Amino acid sequence: MYKLEYPWLLALLPLPLLVYWLLPAYKEEQDSLRLTFFDYISSSLGLKPQPGAVVPRTNWLQKLLAPLCWGLIVLALARPQRIEPPIQKIQPGRDLMLALDISQSMETPDFRTSDGKRLRRVDAVKQVVGEFIRKRKNDRIGLIVFGQAAYPVTPFTLDHDAGLQILDQTDAGMAGPQTMIGDAIGLAIKQFNNSEAKQRVLILLTDGNDTGSRMPPRKAAEIASQNGITIHVVGLGDPRATGEDKVDYNALNDIAKATGGQVFHGENRVELEKAYATLDKITPQNFKTLSYQPRRELFMFPLGAAVLLFVGCQLLMLLASLMIRLFSRRREKPEEATTSGVFKVHV
Repeated sequence: MYKLEYPWLLALLPLPLLVYWLLPAYKEEQDSLRLTFFDYISSSLGLKPQPGAVVPRTNWLQKLLAPLCWGLIVLALARPQRIEPPIQKIQPGRDLMLALDISQSMETPDFRTSDGKRLRRVDAVKQVVGEFIRKRKNDRIGLIVFGQAAYPVTPFTLDHDAGLQILDQTDAGMAGPQTMIGDAIGLAIKQFNNSEAKQRVLILLTDGNDTGSRMPPRKAAEIASQNGITIHVVGLGDPRATGEDKVDYNALNDIAKATGGQVFHGENRVELEKAYATLDKITPQNFKTLSYQPRRELFMFPLGAAVLLFVGCQLLMLLASLMIRLFSRRREKPEEATTSGVFKVHV
């Protein structure tokens, strides 16, 4: 699509006509040579003296090219532009951090596939979380894994393929045997410090209870709430289990409640998928689509055409003048010499 940046400048097109009609003709006075016997000289030459002026005349080429050049110059001043197809850019409105427990207890093969085969907790989590990430195309997603310590795996990014590759390489026990939930929340808070998103969400997944974080989980949740971070918690495993690996849902409820989040139970593969499906609904993708249309300036084409026409016209007139002079010289012929005969007269 083509457009003019300043279309109102086209009103200048009739300006030369207005100048021609409204302004008086340009006159230039020059000194003349006074002759004492001017009347005698003019009468002897057969000329009749009369007042007058030298009026420059234009030829048909000048009359044609002058308005054309003016129109091209005015068109260049109006800045013709070509509008390129729009380029759309998606600006995420939410930063989403996933904190995954990969302690030694995630090795437990108490999940089952659809055909009844046993599946480790960590493998089920990678499958469900991977599908969750694929659906969130317009959210910046970061990833934290934790066990005996918490580690940032990927920063907030729209490059979800890189995050999925790293998630696929993650395995249970890589971060140690224990579960430091409070430290994972504290690390997430640091990751959010550089975030400018209005909505900040942390989805924490664990299958156990905190085993000695430097920052108590409840305290970490309160700090997260002060920083505008909402924490949703997904607990894995049977809540009726006993021992150190039992999921502490009371503590998880306190974490979620302190930040306005929710707690989900993932006792099996189906419940885990339901939990992340619900999270996908309660945290809908929030983004803005920015559209930008590149503009290509085209003023140089009419301006260049006007310059070429003007220069070409001047060169053509100069060439015509030279040719006229050349032909006029060829037409001039020198006087032929005459010879006289000698006659004898007899008387």
